[in-house]
Amino acid sequence: MGIEETSDSRSDSGATGALAEYFGFEEHGTDLRTEILAGVTTFLTMSYIVVVNPAILSTAIQPAGVGPERTFQMIAVVTLISAAVATLTMAFYANRPFAQAPGLGLNAFFAFTVVGALGVPWQTALAAVVVEGVVFLALTAVGAREYIIHLFPEPVKLAVGAGIGLFLAIIGLEEMRVVAGDSATFLTFNPVFASDPVAIISVVGLFLTLALYARGLRGSIVVGIVLTSLMGYAASALGYSAFPADQAPPGITLKGPIALAPSVSATYDAAAYNIAPLAGAFVTGLQNVESFSFALVVFTFFFVDFFDTAGTLTGVSQAAGFLDEDGNLPDIDKPLMADAVGTTVGGMLGTSTVTTYIESSTGVKEGGRTGMTALVVGLLFLASLALVPLATAVPTYASHLVLVVIGVVMLRNVVEIAWDDLTYAVPAGMTILVMPFTFSIAYGIAAGIVSYPIVKLAAGELDDTRPGHWALAAAFVLYFFVRTSGMLQGNV
Repeated sequence: MGIEETSDSRSDSGATGALAEYFGFEEHGTDLRTEILAGVTTFLTMSYIVVVNPAILSTAIQPAGVGPERTFQMIAVVTLISAAVATLTMAFYANRPFAQAPGLGLNAFFAFTVVGALGVPWQTALAAVVVEGVVFLALTAVGAREYIIHLFPEPVKLAVGAGIGLFLAIIGLEEMRVVAGDSATFLTFNPVFASDPVAIISVVGLFLTLALYARGLRGSIVVGIVLTSLMGYAASALGYSAFPADQAPPGITLKGPIALAPSVSATYDAAAYNIAPLAGAFVTGLQNVESFSFALVVFTFFFVDFFDTAGTLTGVSQAAGFLDEDGNLPDIDKPLMADAVGTTVGGMLGTSTVTTYIESSTGVKEGGRTGMTALVVGLLFLASLALVPLATAVPTYASHLVLVVIGVVMLRNVVEIAWDDLTYAVPAGMTILVMPFTFSIAYGIAAGIVSYPIVKLAAGELDDTRPGHWALAAAFVLYFFVRTSGMLQGNV
């Protein structure tokens, strides 16, 4: 009996005990080892953003007198800082296992639409991001964002997880080169699969990871990533290379050549840490604003970020078992505040909108349940400032196969939907289908929200709807009109 008490006292003492108490390990049924493993898993699956974000934004952000290589490095540094700030805020303020970073899709909208197609100066685009962040801070502080998210119809909330699962799976399969773009069917099986080493190694790694996961091996996802990476390095050492995209059959579009063993020589020189050409550039952008077009750009950033974050939080929370009986995430205002802080800081430093990452589901599936998971992710982002980013050492296909694993697991969320009730089946089905095929969490949520009051009205169940449901549906219709009617182009 005395030995058992001594063991318990030791396990609860020191730094480990302090972390356990602060993050509530016992309350959430977790421990330090599990949380660290979950944090490493999440970081590995989203670490690609450290390279992808600067690759996209550097096409638009071009500070005067700064070369493209240094611009890329500065944006990489800013990406790491903004991701760390947001994720550490999530850890200590919200105590949730969600990781954040500049969002894919929003950075493309920033670079290719706002700056590229519309001709908005990149400083003004950053100003729009900062304004959006400040608006989010205000709305979150008064509880408005939480109120709006609680207006999500129940079938939409229950369907978000499965929709995100399919969304993840398609992204993963594309990066693994299992699927390819097709001019006739839009998506098809890689017709040169047997001669594409990336595809072969990816699939072997996928089934290996699935086997380890089904076996119940703790850390199976990390093990799968490492083993697949090692296979890639071994294949590269034997002289194999990725199948050239320009040799694909007519009508088939493969992603560009992917290195089996990527270079790990990427470093940041001293000048790259001087982010002065980016930090504060939004102030200049605010000095040259055309009110109407600027408001539309802010509105678009706001709308997509709002519902991307809401959808991600709901979907990942469903997988983690955080949702209450009404399908709501308790104290959702705290993770929303972390998102708002990250967006504001990111815009001030020189990057596009920061959002919660769906890759957080990988850490959740490894058992991450508290802010300790987010703390690990945030610290790894900070460590990458001094060390070579892990994303350059892990091939993208090795990390993205995890998205397929998680996508399959998240499909089980559909069992909670009342499919025998068409007023539930229609909005839930629309949410699940539209999300992956438009490559947008927000669009999937929009389809569900717009269809919900319509089918309720048609079924004679108008009493089940609230004015807020109709208001949200109208807001989405307005958003799609603004986004696709050319209004933005006509007012720049």
